[in-house]
Amino acid sequence: MSTTPLLQVRDLTMRFGGLVAVDGVSFDVQPQEIFAIIGPNGAGKTTVFNCISGFYKPSTGQIALQNRSIAGYSSHRVANHGVVRTFQNVRLFKAMTVLENLLVAQHHIEHVPFWSGLLNTPGYRRSERKKIANAMHWLDVMGLREFANREAGNLAYGHQRRLEIARCMITGPKLLMLDEPAAGLNPQEKKDLQLLIDQLRREYQVSVLLIEHDMGLVMGVSERILVMEYGKPIATGVPEAIRNDERVIKAYLGEA
Repeated sequence: MSTTPLLQVRDLTMRFGGLVAVDGVSFDVQPQEIFAIIGPNGAGKTTVFNCISGFYKPSTGQIALQNRSIAGYSSHRVANHGVVRTFQNVRLFKAMTVLENLLVAQHHIEHVPFWSGLLNTPGYRRSERKKIANAMHWLDVMGLREFANREAGNLAYGHQRRLEIARCMITGPKLLMLDEPAAGLNPQEKKDLQLLIDQLRREYQVSVLLIEHDMGLVMGVSERILVMEYGKPIATGVPEAIRNDERVIKAYLGEA
């Protein structure tokens, strides 16, 4: 694993009026690392995600991808640099089919002139075949091929979660950000999700930044963990160290 971080976050702070939602958060994510951010509700985890992914402009601090600053970039521009994310609530085009969701996700990858579609040129047809093949590949990876022509909104919830991850991965990201991907999943689906996250890291050389409340998943899949409380970082380390850290135990369980 390279020692040069893929993502560097330094002294990240986000204020909403008089409320400091994130206060001086710093961490690195290495290439092909699975890194988790955990903490009680209201700890500021999703705000950190929103700052990195371009939904919020940080009040202060630095965010760099491969030593290039992306702080304050729009979400579209951040995605074009290879940082993609899912959300706590699944956001699919639910009236479109599963396949169509993955075709739409590729619109910025193949740069084909708009008029080529009107004229149905050979270049346009080649581009469409490539997009369909790419989409079917990811449906196979996610175990969703049999649902290719089903409306996304009619999928079981666990399958919608996997489709959302596929829609991110089809863009060829450097960093995949997963916001509570286990929410709403049953125990078997959570086990399958853990295997999937590790598979994506190994086979597609993607780094994963994860927010999750399910400690079984976090401890099972993460290599390092950042713990936040009231917007501030209180501990960073490997799962075993985090599990036994008194500050972490206090943040989750309180004091006797």
